[in-house]
Amino acid sequence: MSGYRYPAKDIQFCLEHIADIARLEPHFPNYGADLVEPILSEAAKFSEQCVAPTNRLGDKTPPKMVARCVQETPDFKHVYELLQEAAWTTLAAPEEFGGQGLPRALEVAFNEGIQSANLSFSLCPLLTQGAVDAIETHASQALKEAYLPNMVSGKWTGTMNLTEPAAGTDLAAIKTKAVPDGDQYRLYGQKIFITWGDHLMSENIIHLVLARLPDAPEGVKGISLFLVPKYLLDENGHAGRRNDVFPLSLEHKMGIHGSPTCVMQYGETEGAIGYLVGEENKGLAAMFTMMNNARQSVGLQGLAVAEAAYQMALDYAHERKQGSVKGSKEKAVIAEHGDVKRMLWQMASTLAAMRALMYTASVENDLSNTDAKHMTRTELYTPIVKGWLTEMAQEITSLAVQVHGGMGYIEETGVAQLLRDARILPIYEGTNGVQALDLVGRKLAADQGMAMSALIDEMQTDAASFTQHIDLVVSLKSQIRLLSDAKQAMLDGDVESSEAAYDFMMLSGYVIGGWLLLKGAQSDQADQAWLAKANFYFDHIAVRSDALFASVKRFSKDQAIPSTELLK
Repeated sequence: MSGYRYPAKDIQFCLEHIADIARLEPHFPNYGADLVEPILSEAAKFSEQCVAPTNRLGDKTPPKMVARCVQETPDFKHVYELLQEAAWTTLAAPEEFGGQGLPRALEVAFNEGIQSANLSFSLCPLLTQGAVDAIETHASQALKEAYLPNMVSGKWTGTMNLTEPAAGTDLAAIKTKAVPDGDQYRLYGQKIFITWGDHLMSENIIHLVLARLPDAPEGVKGISLFLVPKYLLDENGHAGRRNDVFPLSLEHKMGIHGSPTCVMQYGETEGAIGYLVGEENKGLAAMFTMMNNARQSVGLQGLAVAEAAYQMALDYAHERKQGSVKGSKEKAVIAEHGDVKRMLWQMASTLAAMRALMYTASVENDLSNTDAKHMTRTELYTPIVKGWLTEMAQEITSLAVQVHGGMGYIEETGVAQLLRDARILPIYEGTNGVQALDLVGRKLAADQGMAMSALIDEMQTDAASFTQHIDLVVSLKSQIRLLSDAKQAMLDGDVESSEAAYDFMMLSGYVIGGWLLLKGAQSDQADQAWLAKANFYFDHIAVRSDALFASVKRFSKDQAIPSTELLK
């Protein structure tokens, strides 16, 4: 079978003809339309030639503990050095600290490639990008100058440390302590599930850690954020002596085997030295800068892993011969069998909608610092991007195994790895149930539906202006009405919002995905494959919206889900 192929044509189409990346030119002096194609071309080479060959190695040869450090998968360090040398880590970083100052949407396009090629490896530079954002937004100028240049260059990497043994999603339960010590702090506590918490690929690792000051109030209002380096800086700003922070063990996971998920100990003896980021007791707000970045990034991971799985299924289906088709006595490739065709088109059309949403949200994110309406739209998109894309990734990776038949269930084929890797995506960075509650609570109820109404109005305006594929336009208008009615039912209190939230989030994803697919279909640059995907989507995927709407309505106040005590 062929190796991974970076979908540069589809990405460029989404950026230019759906997300309208041209809107960014006035806001990014270093960006011009002529940059898109060469950046995507180089991203293709890097992901296909440098990263993809290491994917199976990471699954079969996971990191290991060696002398109180984590030794990463062989070859990962070499690929990381190539990433750093090519300056991919600097793409969207601020120029002040050595970045290129380009739109985040281009960074997303690059990240899609390395995430498809090797999800485990990609998580290391991805978390560093989020840490850079948090430090740039909230840290003192002194901390920025001391740490950001080396993080932007990729010389140092970054992590986020939230979860503790008794504090998962409930961050109010955090117990890690931070004791003031002059102009620094000493941290004591344990963190779990820390992605790339330790490794030997970079000269230093900069941990962003949530902890409590001795006099902090209870709950989330008493959490502060600290920068804790693996190696303390010497008088020249270089990585010096080891800080009192160590990995205790590595988790044995279902998937993403090549990504070291660490249990981290802060302060075994003298305390891990850290520096306050932002204000005391306002650490969660500062960490949300990194978390929101990570949530859209996890949505991208769903798209990326699903794309890799689809490509494997497509290749296999065109190589594997079995049986015959009507009108021929010759053995046919299974891609010509009706049910396999159904699965391949289901994957392809869903991926097109996912990608359209991902890049539309990315461009909105780039515009979020220019206008409050773009910030509001970005905040609205974030839980949908994270939730809907990662749920679709479960479906697509599972279908890819199904296309392979029994061979898909055998690890040697490689497609089973993608199914295992994808399974973490609806869980980490806030489960999809949490994303759904965020959508209906913080994003819908908080502003009485104004942000969602604005999005619905835009979709309706677009639908009214579409002049091609009118049968699909009629379907889209019907879908938009369902979303509008579901939104109103949630706001009016006609349904139990906590129970209906997940279905509402999924309904939002299907409708927005259909809108953007059809938006692309109006372009004269849309090829026959895109139009066929749009048709299949509205015929066989978007119709799920009807069932989701009906389900939302049935979570009425007088039909609430019974207590689970009945299940015992």
